[in-house]
Amino acid sequence: ATPLVLSVHSVVSWDFAMALVPGWHSTLFAPFFVNGAIFSGFAMVLVLILPMRRFFNLYPYITDRHLDAMGKLILVTSLVLTYFYACEAFTAWYSGDHFERASLFWKATRNYAWAFWLQYFCNSVAPLVLFSKRARTHPPTLYVVSILVLIGMWFERFNIIVPSRGHDFYPYTWGIYYPTVTDTLIVIGSFAWFFILFLGFIKVMPSVSIVEVKETIPHPVREGHH
Repeated sequence: ATPLVLSVHSVVSWDFAMALVPGWHSTLFAPFFVNGAIFSGFAMVLVLILPMRRFFNLYPYITDRHLDAMGKLILVTSLVLTYFYACEAFTAWYSGDHFERASLFWKATRNYAWAFWLQYFCNSVAPLVLFSKRARTHPPTLYVVSILVLIGMWFERFNIIVPSRGHDFYPYTWGIYYPTVTDTLIVIGSFAWFFILFLGFIKVMPSVSIVEVKETIPHPVREGHH
């Protein structure tokens, strides 16, 4: 699975990095996308397993130790992602590229500023509560942080694509994107399709690995001969 994660997200990032669009042409994108995939992946896992843990009584198999470890991974990847955000801003300023500076300034101060700063809050500020072990082992806190992380990562992709395409080299091509009814229904439908498939999967397949379940079962004690 690890080589697949590294290869897929690196290749996807290079699709952007090889373009000359301001905000895309960056050598940071490969590790940036890989780290973001790990970050959002663990958040998505928590969003799915925490309700299952409660409603299916999976406490013996999904313990506080697992939640603590996943909280630590989300915290670490959040800090790494924040470092990439800082590098992105510093590179745009230090490079002297007027188009990169203008693109970053436009994202942070103009029509899409709300999405830009929401991304920073959800991905860089909200996970800081996981420095506390009490928060890492408190399911409601973990769940809220995970939801915020997923929202932040969705807006990160939004901020990569929409503002960059709406504010590139030529002023006569600049514009503001407004989602249509079709766009909104496609997004809602994609979420619905995922949850339908997931619920169908856990209905017909074991939601926890049978091997891991066997590891928690104590060995039978046989009576010795008298």
